[in-house]
Amino acid sequence: MKTSDFDPISITIFNRQLRNATIVVLAVFGVLILRLWFLQIVNGGMYRTKSEHNRIRLQDVPPFRGMIFDRNGEMLVDNRPSYDLYVIPEGIQDREELIKSLDRLLGLDPKVTEQDLAKASHKLPFTPICLKKDMSRDALAVIETHRFNLPGIMVEVKPQRFYVYKSLASHILGHLGEIGENQLKNGGYPNNKSGDLIGKSGVERKWQSFLNGMRGGEQVEVDAAGRKIRVISKKPAVSGKNVYLTIDKGLQTLAEEALVDKTGAIVAVDPDNGEVLALASSPSFDPNLFVMGIDKATWREISTSGGYPLQNRALTGQCPPGSVFKIIVALAGLEEGVVNPEEEVFCNGVYTLGKHKFRCWKKWGHGNVKLHRALVESCDVYFYTMGKRLGVNKIARYAKMFGLGNRTGFDAGKERGGLIPTSKWKLKRFGVPWQAGETISTSIGQSFVLVTPVQMATLISAVFNGGILYRPKVTKWVGDSQDQRICEFSPEVMGKVEVKQEYLELVKKALIGVVNEPHGTGWRTKLKDITVAGKTGTAQVVKLKKEKELDDAGGVPWKYRDHAWFVAVAPAERPRIALAVVIEHGGHGGSAASPIAKEIIKAYLGVAE
Repeated sequence: MKTSDFDPISITIFNRQLRNATIVVLAVFGVLILRLWFLQIVNGGMYRTKSEHNRIRLQDVPPFRGMIFDRNGEMLVDNRPSYDLYVIPEGIQDREELIKSLDRLLGLDPKVTEQDLAKASHKLPFTPICLKKDMSRDALAVIETHRFNLPGIMVEVKPQRFYVYKSLASHILGHLGEIGENQLKNGGYPNNKSGDLIGKSGVERKWQSFLNGMRGGEQVEVDAAGRKIRVISKKPAVSGKNVYLTIDKGLQTLAEEALVDKTGAIVAVDPDNGEVLALASSPSFDPNLFVMGIDKATWREISTSGGYPLQNRALTGQCPPGSVFKIIVALAGLEEGVVNPEEEVFCNGVYTLGKHKFRCWKKWGHGNVKLHRALVESCDVYFYTMGKRLGVNKIARYAKMFGLGNRTGFDAGKERGGLIPTSKWKLKRFGVPWQAGETISTSIGQSFVLVTPVQMATLISAVFNGGILYRPKVTKWVGDSQDQRICEFSPEVMGKVEVKQEYLELVKKALIGVVNEPHGTGWRTKLKDITVAGKTGTAQVVKLKKEKELDDAGGVPWKYRDHAWFVAVAPAERPRIALAVVIEHGGHGGSAASPIAKEIIKAYLGVAE
């Protein structure tokens, strides 16, 4: 059949259909080519990145934080492995099913999981999101068993801080907390990123830069289920440096056990260099609670507790020193020449100033007393007399000379300076002049006088080491993993008291008498083979008026009871340990605080009763 045999109209229709078909085919190919161009040229980078993330993951390798040891090399703070559950939002195939599976397998709250995923899915689709920290080994086994059915899920092993003895030395060691946005912005933490835990108090905070270490990273190839196939490249993390403290773990344990069910503090130091042998504050807390992120209920319980367990009473607990302050008045009186050691002052139990009567703790009085006996038996009337002669400003000068009223500069914790009043201070603070009766109270460590336990340990040390004020330190040295010392801390002298050695010797003999003479107020601390010296103190909290504020049993309620103080050194001839003990609302220093000091001295010096 020839073309001429076709009808012209049929030919026209055929040509039109062929042309339309050609246009359609060309249009389809055009769309395909345009789509390919769009995918490969315009969005090629994005899909290449997606492809690489499906196959290769960059994993952060956090460093092991440096460990902390006591003076004898016994570990106090370590690291342990934490198995953390993460999910990569982009790898999730069925979100609802994954949430249900995690609830069924691990008991993860579906609402919380949904919120975590919702926050990250749009902004950080390839960034691992932590769903659960520190899984148990049983939970880890469950996840590994069902890993193939949990696309997007991954497990990372990270070092977690571990305080070996829980609350032991917690106020020295401190605790960790998540780094804040402002801390990241100010540039003070170059080796940290969001989500990292950093030191928030104590040694952990003071030596953060040493303890932290340097983070590393891994480029890891994974399969479709997110399981690691091989490590493509790796930059190892560098562990933090180790910190060695001056404290003795055994002595620290004994000090904290002595404070169980009590509110107070104990500070024990080496009087020849200021090294802190033990520093206990009660009540205490377990720093492990903060490692995983403390829950609201626990935080509320700790922060609102009447005992304030986070407060380091050894550094910030301010209260009147009571009769321990008589050491200052005695030395001031001798140096200023207002008292002769052989001068007798008559004590009948009352000191009268104008219309006011100031009583001695011994109601019937001590009779005629000289300086030595006045310190041994803690005669208030004697020191009322000396205080009146000195005046508050001279008393203040000697108190500050011995480090009272100022922060000691302790190297691992925030301090409060206490208060040593002067006439100028009162006028500025209250707008009224100083009264003579306030000097009387000040002379026995009452009135406005406030001190801290660490200051009192420094005071008694200076009396027995020849008048040298050493800055109390808790850090001995910092070293690497091979125990090579990077930096070492030498004793630091804060000052030297301007008191003649002969006067220091007079007071030292009296403080030996406090413990070893028949009527000494610190007789409970006496040891058979070691000469202990010390001074008791009972600091009045409030002045009760007759029967007012008595409890149901007719006694003084706990919150109104006196604070009990005792400071001591041993052996008195050449002290190896000096300490301050304060029991808040404990009553009398001789009965509540001195027996505790005795046990600590016995343990440290290794002596029997």
